[in-house]
Amino acid sequence: MEKSKVYFTDFRVGLGTNLLKKLQNICIKADFKTMDMDGKFVAIKMHFGELGNLSYLRPNYARAVADLVKEQGGIPFLTDCNTLYPGSRKHALEHMDCANLNGFNPITTGCQIIIGDGLRGTDDVDVPVKNGEYIKEAHIGRAIMDADIFISLTHFKGHEMTGFGGAIKNIGMGCGSRAGKMDQHSSGKPTVKEKRCRGCRRCAKECGSNAITYENNKAYIHEDLCKGCGRCIGACSFDAITVIQRDASDQLDRKMAEYAMAVCQDRPTFHISLAMDISPNCDCHAENDAPILPNIGMFASFDPVAIDQACVDACQKQIPLSNSQLGDNLADPNWHHHHDHFLDSNPNVHWKETLEHAEKIGLGTRDYELITIK
Repeated sequence: MEKSKVYFTDFRVGLGTNLLKKLQNICIKADFKTMDMDGKFVAIKMHFGELGNLSYLRPNYARAVADLVKEQGGIPFLTDCNTLYPGSRKHALEHMDCANLNGFNPITTGCQIIIGDGLRGTDDVDVPVKNGEYIKEAHIGRAIMDADIFISLTHFKGHEMTGFGGAIKNIGMGCGSRAGKMDQHSSGKPTVKEKRCRGCRRCAKECGSNAITYENNKAYIHEDLCKGCGRCIGACSFDAITVIQRDASDQLDRKMAEYAMAVCQDRPTFHISLAMDISPNCDCHAENDAPILPNIGMFASFDPVAIDQACVDACQKQIPLSNSQLGDNLADPNWHHHHDHFLDSNPNVHWKETLEHAEKIGLGTRDYELITIK
């Protein structure tokens, strides 16, 4: 496979321009306008941020991308899928409120916002994964799969489970429905927390395996009948159903790559990553710790693997910020130095497996040509 082109620009701007124009310029230089968008639905996948978190991308960046799509005759919409865990984005109404409170609405972004997997996180499509080794069918939010063209707009950052959160995570984990997120996080079956169960029976109605019965007005999941689809988790409004068993992080990384393949295969895709406010943990947290690295710049590519590799390489060249989780760890005289910023920030993670497996299954290549745009 030949090298993929990854375009890069830093955050320096002079008088008479701004970062939004610079973002649009790098997209154009990366041949964004070669995609035929006329009259087509264009999904722009991004993270709206958990309430209390302030490191997510500002809606201004989403507006810049949406405006480019409209210039091409496309019909853009911003999208994300509901979360598996309890928080402020576990169903669409909560999720839309969160997006609005964090500044995302049709006025600020210039396009509509659609939660990809519907009201309860159960509106998904089973997508066969090309070259899938762990996932044969990925559960992807229906609205995302209905789009003609897919764009990822990613806040590149650290992550406490996958080492870093880049384009592949934004796509793979982010586009999975609640069942899809469970599929990536666990090979086990869901279980019921009896104290939280209200006996409403909604989970049983959603179950396609007749695996849920009720004892003393409390749900009970029969493990021998359960297929592990996770739809009951999305159906429960009281967070009474959860997953106990978690997959090892290296297996999570590989599943995530295969979910990204399901989203990207067989249609035009384009990827934008902003390496800024590089927090040690995910934007799913209801807080954000100080950045572990300086702001680096903006990246754009047609290849999600190449853009992640380019962001990783750029991060590894940076000098860690002292007043940060990474800086504190490195300053500890007893710290075992990994000489890897992601491992030294979160030492129990795996991250290389994401890129290696994504390349193996044909999602893209780690071999890239970096083209710098002023």
